[in-house]
Amino acid sequence: MKVRIGFGLGTQGIGDYDRFAVLVDGLERWGFDSLWLSDRLTGRAPEPVVALAFAAGRTQRLKLGTSVLVLPGRNPVVLAKELASLDRLSGGRLLLAVGLGASDAREHQAFGISSRDRAPWMDEVMPLLRRLWTEEHVTHSGPRFHFEDLTVLPRPIQQPIDIWLGGLAPAALRRLGRIGDGWLPSTITPPEAAKGRAIIQESAAAADRVVDPEHFGAMVVYARGAIPPALAKTLATRRPEVDPADLVPVGPSAIRDTIGAFTEAGISKFVLRPAEEPENWDAELEELAPLVQELST
Repeated sequence: MKVRIGFGLGTQGIGDYDRFAVLVDGLERWGFDSLWLSDRLTGRAPEPVVALAFAAGRTQRLKLGTSVLVLPGRNPVVLAKELASLDRLSGGRLLLAVGLGASDAREHQAFGISSRDRAPWMDEVMPLLRRLWTEEHVTHSGPRFHFEDLTVLPRPIQQPIDIWLGGLAPAALRRLGRIGDGWLPSTITPPEAAKGRAIIQESAAAADRVVDPEHFGAMVVYARGAIPPALAKTLATRRPEVDPADLVPVGPSAIRDTIGAFTEAGISKFVLRPAEEPENWDAELEELAPLVQELST
């Protein structure tokens, strides 16, 4: 397996936008594989497509990922053009992971979509995005969108762009097997990742598909010292059956062990995310760089 390690901000975003350029430049300089930005309309995280376009203009090698971009509530034609433009202008560096969005009434209101309509929206839009990126003339008649002889330009460099999904629920795993290209969950343990990988592969086989064995990843939230109390409380609510210490490695040695356990479970793509925003991005990335270089193969 080819182990690749990127870096993400999560929905917490970044407190000081003036420091975002420092982060981007540091990731390029220290050899991280990718930058991943999350999507939260009602939070402080930057809009991912806009912020990744900014990052693309400052870098030559760094890949640009969404973790995850919310599909329900977005116009698929507008989104297809935005993402194709970003992929084209960045030289094919876009990494796309999408999801249903947070289970939050404020987010549903902001996106203009009900909770119950999110999954059907996703099922319609994902195949449609691929068609808009690859076909000259797209005609589509579905529950939400109707197009006749539609062409979207520019074409992305990647043909087509792979679409990864997040999520841990059985329905999300089965959806990935049916229509997704890769998996990027968060708040997960290595044994859970192994079980999820098996469900995805079974679902893909039932749909006469194969998910690339290199397309299984995980977001790993890490802490420098003790796990912050606010994060521990959040994890206790979201995953009450799991010890927070099993979800958040503390320090470089624990990060190394966690990634090793994930690779044994068949996971090879990782996004490190700090539990708290560091005071100095240069120092943070410099400390992590030897570990990233050691584990990347």
